[in-house]
Amino acid sequence: MSLSDADHEIVVDEIGREPTRAEAALFENLWSEHCAYRSSRPLLSAFDSDGDQVVIGPGDDAAVVSLPTHGDGEEMYITMGVESHNHPSYVDPFDGAATGVGGIVRDTLSMGAYPIALADSLYFGDFEREHSRYLLEGVVEGISHYGNCIGVPTVAGSVAFHEDYEGNPLVNVSCIGLLEPERTITAEAQEPGNKLVLVGNATGRDGLGGASFASEDLAEDAETEDRPAVQVGDPYAEKLLIECNEALLDEDLVESARDLGAAGLGGASSELVAKGGLGARIELDRVHEREPNMNAMEYLLAESQERMVYEVAPENVDRVAALAERFDLGCSVIGELTEAGTNYVCTFEGETVVNVDAAFLGDGAPMNDLPSEEPREQERDLPTVALEEAFERIVGSPNCASKRWVYRQYDHEVQVRTSVLPGDDAALLAVREAGTGLAFSAGADPNWTDAAPYEGARAVALENATNVAAKGATPHAAVDCLNGGNPEKPDVYGGFKGIVDGLADMCGDLDVPVVGGNVSLYNDSQTGPIPPTPTLALVGVKEGYDAPPMSLSGEGTLVVVGDSALEGESDPRLGGSEYTAQFGGTDRFPELPADSTGLVETVAEVADADHVLASHDVSHGGLAVTLAEMVHEDAGATVEIETVDRGTRKRLLFNERPGRVVFETTDPSAVREAFDGVAPVTELGEANGSNHLDVTVNDERLQYHAEEIAELRSVIDDELA
Repeated sequence: MSLSDADHEIVVDEIGREPTRAEAALFENLWSEHCAYRSSRPLLSAFDSDGDQVVIGPGDDAAVVSLPTHGDGEEMYITMGVESHNHPSYVDPFDGAATGVGGIVRDTLSMGAYPIALADSLYFGDFEREHSRYLLEGVVEGISHYGNCIGVPTVAGSVAFHEDYEGNPLVNVSCIGLLEPERTITAEAQEPGNKLVLVGNATGRDGLGGASFASEDLAEDAETEDRPAVQVGDPYAEKLLIECNEALLDEDLVESARDLGAAGLGGASSELVAKGGLGARIELDRVHEREPNMNAMEYLLAESQERMVYEVAPENVDRVAALAERFDLGCSVIGELTEAGTNYVCTFEGETVVNVDAAFLGDGAPMNDLPSEEPREQERDLPTVALEEAFERIVGSPNCASKRWVYRQYDHEVQVRTSVLPGDDAALLAVREAGTGLAFSAGADPNWTDAAPYEGARAVALENATNVAAKGATPHAAVDCLNGGNPEKPDVYGGFKGIVDGLADMCGDLDVPVVGGNVSLYNDSQTGPIPPTPTLALVGVKEGYDAPPMSLSGEGTLVVVGDSALEGESDPRLGGSEYTAQFGGTDRFPELPADSTGLVETVAEVADADHVLASHDVSHGGLAVTLAEMVHEDAGATVEIETVDRGTRKRLLFNERPGRVVFETTDPSAVREAFDGVAPVTELGEANGSNHLDVTVNDERLQYHAEEIAELRSVIDDELA
């Protein structure tokens, strides 16, 4: 770890002397891209974070959002947070992914909430490569081990494969917590004289320099050389910390809290102090440790897991220690808060090793003003492929195939809230305290944002909103994880700027506040930069906990809403599609609906109607994949599509324009009436009990038994079983 010459000069000018070794290391980590958002913060003002439902927006460990109540429900809040653990998951996929789960759960605890759901959005290189499968297996094992052990269900997420993640996979984990309003706490220091108490696992040397490691490109030897920067998790200690946190809140013993994540104790304590406008005096010798002969810098920057720092009134310190002992957790009174205008001071072995202004330490890093290049729009140049070959390759591609191998490893029903299980468009959680159903969707599509960063990011937001709407829920709030390559490259920064603006614009159009998030840059390796990847984790709300399934009942008519191409009103484009990923070629990105808000709201309303028997959004792989996913052993469908232009048949089936939903309904006229003036409604055919998918486009016909489709979609299961 080393402070750059330019930053060193700024620090010396501010503090009037050479920084100590510990101070230099603190500045280097807290001024890193990972902590200070030096390249991304100037762009983030594009997001609208306001709304009547927003209680606490960006800037804390997690956001707090109020829920609507139904029936006899009580007022309840949820917390929302998202975290990336990309570099660590490349170096050590199991521990890197596991500690990503642990970190986002502790962010939830520090707001006073109890974690009730996780979503994992995972991105790997080409599935055909052995190394990609090795990373996938390790990451999924790490997430499942940690989440299952702590009793928090993983209910939603996504898995995508793209060759540009080969040298740098992405692991984005989001968490929802449930919070009674009166238990809300923040990471803002409250009162001089209060004590700072460290609770949780003992501190070791693991994770040293994790923040700076996450702020640079991955080197060729990262898997061996950067292993010490990866944290090691202990989910059983985290479970004890969760329950201890609940006990501390039950007795009203906590004034403020911060979890120890990036930059360890130094990062957490200085940020807490700075947010409160106070100072602090910390004695590093008091930190409970598990390794001998640690120095001041190691105490400050080690990212040992399962640790929280609490602000506690002096008269409550003994009780906090007693509760920590009850849950077999370490506890150290490491210092106290001092008056406003005083510095953040750390001592070690009787010597002062840090003496700086906490606000300067946290917010003094200068922002980067980087050049950017606009991505070029692609023109149509598509190969000719037989319809049957296209169907089988796309339905059977790893991106469109079943992800059952992933989610079957997660305990998604612990806490007994999960009403709609993984594998559907969105999970649905029963928040019985408020009488509210909470739909949860998370993910992105790198093919979309690689082809068209701005439009692709708009499509990501619309798709997640459509996912929750297809289960009858109205979009309520979102958090994002913005992943990009090296921002110092103008073309890379231009793509990153595109996904920020695209995501912000569509969320604004949908009236969905983006209440928090995470940025991960320098996802660049020997194989090149990743595609700009805007993971969105979005929740929707509804009355009750029931939703139409994705699978056909076999008793209704199939209609698709929002597909203007089927009505001859628009050109079905294949830009960013799995079709071009499989067969090559280029095309412009699909046009998105003009009235996205009205479309999504109406989808949610219709999905809850009694006449709707099944619903499924149309996105990855297009209409062909949607229909294939709805067919099963007990129900099939016969679909007929007539087009004026016979050359559009493949583009009609495989274009990935989001904002479309297939409904199985007993009353097609009611669907038409609901969407009148909002979006086109096209009748596709009939569901039946044949367990076949029979699709005719003009004079070309596709016929597949449900077993054949299941076999096509089992590529991940077959390879990794």
